Amino acid sequence: MTSTRRLRADAARNRRLLLAAAGDEVAARGLGASGAAIARRGGVGKGTVVRHFATKDDLLAAIVIDRVEALTAVGERLLVSSDPGAALVEFLTVAADQQQQRDLSFLQEAGELTEQVAQARARMFDTVHRLVDRARDGGAVRSDVTGADVILLMCAPNYVASYAPDGTPDLWRRYLAIIVDGLRPQGANPLPHPPPAVI
Repeated sequence: MTSTRRLRADAARNRRLLLAAAGDEVAARGLGASGAAIARRGGVGKGTVVRHFATKDDLLAAIVIDRVEALTAVGERLLVSSDPGAALVEFLTVAADQQQQRDLSFLQEAGELTEQVAQARARMFDTVHRLVDRARDGGAVRSDVTGADVILLMCAPNYVASYAPDGTPDLWRRYLAIIVDGLRPQGANPLPHPPPAVI
């Protein structure tokens, strides 16, 4: 490996470490997490943080994009599944598990930081719509459920479980199962309100 390639590999490794450390630190301390604390958690110098991310908004945007792109990749892989219903359930399970492992509520608070964040979210939302369309067309999801409905439900399992005073880390699975049953057409009653605008 040439010295240039080694430097690039080191820079990529440092960036990955920083994103993981920043995600953990911001999840633990909120948007007030300091660059010094992130550097300590990542095992790098504070200067390394600044070299990779000039501002805190740049860092937050990178965290959002990293998380969203990882989830989108899962969804895009599942779009070719031979069982669209199982694919949608797997996607929702991965999304809820990812949220349980690392509190991502700060991502909403971070807002639309950059055009790149908006594009990453739009791509993920498009993937969810396609997963839902396939599942609905295959008869696995009730005909009156939309992609926008499912996007709004993605955070629900962990949100609900967070209110249980003695909840276990896997309690979200119970509420995801309830949601999945509610998406199925068997025994469904008409929904009392139209779906939200397209997300």
